[in-house]
Amino acid sequence: MRFSVVIPAYEEAETIEPTLRDVVAALRRHELDYEVVVVDDNSRDRTSDVVAAVAAEDERVRCIRNPHPNGFGYAVRAGLEAYAGDAVAIVMADGSDDPDDLVLYFRVLEAGYDCAFGSRFMSGATVAGYPRFKLLINRAVNLGIRALFQHGYNDTTNAFKAYRREVIDQVGPFLSPHFNLTVELPLKAIVRGFSYAIVPTSWRDRSAGQSKLALREMGSRYLFIVLYVFLEHHLSRGDYRRADSAPPLRAVGRERLSMGQARRSPRLRRAR
Repeated sequence: MRFSVVIPAYEEAETIEPTLRDVVAALRRHELDYEVVVVDDNSRDRTSDVVAAVAAEDERVRCIRNPHPNGFGYAVRAGLEAYAGDAVAIVMADGSDDPDDLVLYFRVLEAGYDCAFGSRFMSGATVAGYPRFKLLINRAVNLGIRALFQHGYNDTTNAFKAYRREVIDQVGPFLSPHFNLTVELPLKAIVRGFSYAIVPTSWRDRSAGQSKLALREMGSRYLFIVLYVFLEHHLSRGDYRRADSAPPLRAVGRERLSMGQARRSPRLRRAR
């Protein structure tokens, strides 16, 4: 299985090189067949030049320019239009995601699951440097989403996830131009009947640059996407669910899986 990594980047010249090198090192160490696609969201700094220098050393790394209007969601969508693998993971450019968790995601997908969802807030996960106010907002929003969808997942808003190609092909077209795409993707995958595993992941705050997430601007956009997918689930009468999926929607199966070289034991759920 060829594994693609999409990294949206907007003015991340300070962080993109160590992020890229760490990602490539982890994938090489575990001998995965990979490609890394960095989507430059029309940065005004040297982001694309830095990526080009790394790409010159590894032909499996490439940089594309976001052809859409600026925005995190548009940049991710450009990457999802361009990747060539059998599965794809979305990784933040700021180095907050642990590259070794990409291997954990790969093992989940390799085991037959459609999606690999990480949680920073379960046994085995680690979080370092999360700003207190943002953490409180995060937990409140995720609690609300979990209560609304009853999917047993407590970190829906985290962008760092992985999907098989058939999931990406069947959950579009995407509506979110901004960070609300991080909610649209997993919720559509869940309500449309794709299987998923929840595994503990590590997160640390960025060491340089500035966060691009503006909470004041995103509140209503998150709410719009959550309500949109909720209405699809309850009013569409299953028109968008995969053909081999059957109700109930809520993931009810729970099983253990040997993850090979992965270092943690996952909590697994399969939509049935």
